[in-house]
Amino acid sequence: MLCQQPRDYNDKPPRLPNTEQSHKPHRMSYWINKAALVTGGSAGLGLAIARELVRCGARVAIAGRDQQRLEDAVKSLCFELTNGSPAAGSDKTRELPAAVGIAADVTRQEQVASLVEQTVLTFDRLDLLVNCAGKSTRGAVAAVTPEEYRELWELNFLAQVHCARACLPHLLKTKGHVVNVGSLAAKTASPFLSAYSASKFPVAAFSQQLRLELSQQGLHVLLVCPGPIRRDDAGIRYEQATGDVPQSARLPGAGVKLKGIDPDWLSRRILLACERRRAELVVPAKARLLFAIAQLWPSLGDWIVRRMTGT
Repeated sequence: MLCQQPRDYNDKPPRLPNTEQSHKPHRMSYWINKAALVTGGSAGLGLAIARELVRCGARVAIAGRDQQRLEDAVKSLCFELTNGSPAAGSDKTRELPAAVGIAADVTRQEQVASLVEQTVLTFDRLDLLVNCAGKSTRGAVAAVTPEEYRELWELNFLAQVHCARACLPHLLKTKGHVVNVGSLAAKTASPFLSAYSASKFPVAAFSQQLRLELSQQGLHVLLVCPGPIRRDDAGIRYEQATGDVPQSARLPGAGVKLKGIDPDWLSRRILLACERRRAELVVPAKARLLFAIAQLWPSLGDWIVRRMTGT
């Protein structure tokens, strides 16, 4: 499933920022004709990021396991193109599709290799990888099985490793970006998030490892640690928790009183952070204070987490 970028017969270049604001990234001119791969792109935050990229003139491949959801998502991205998204570039780039959907299970290395190959063959380049595929669960630590840990580990962490490794040769060539979507749970644990936190902590370590080894070669790596994302099923998605889990822990944020984050707003923040080549984006930013306290005084950090979650 793909949609075509509409032709612009005026051949007008993208508007550049004026000299008084030249220190600020100009999102449209930066992303026009860049190519992105977004895993978990058929719904939720992944789809919101893909939508924002299309709005800014990028070409996007979205990956997911459900073919029908992918087709529906690509249709929604095509709708963005008919409602004022920029069309720019040479005749060759305007012939390329603006959005494609590729069915793939990112926990399978061979499918990831095919996914990246198809993306690069379609767009002839790759500038951005967004590792957004993931899953969250709730469970009491003594009740969660090793199999449940393994399932989340493979999707939330190892899938990011598979995708990053497959994309690195192309991203180093374009001095592009890797965006690893973690969570607040990638920085501090919370009661009844055992398998989820255990699968998100290594995302933070992997992101830092990529930065330490490859930033000198031009690769930019952004770790995104958001709180709960606003979604339609936010109140019911954790009803099938493992073990004796209190009702408060089944809520978004595991009981922490945080306002759900608008995925479209967060998508804009992520793209801006890429343009500024930031290392981390934590939302809400005040959570950084808790992370620092937990590192310096673990017992005090645990006490704060218990107070915040009501456990």
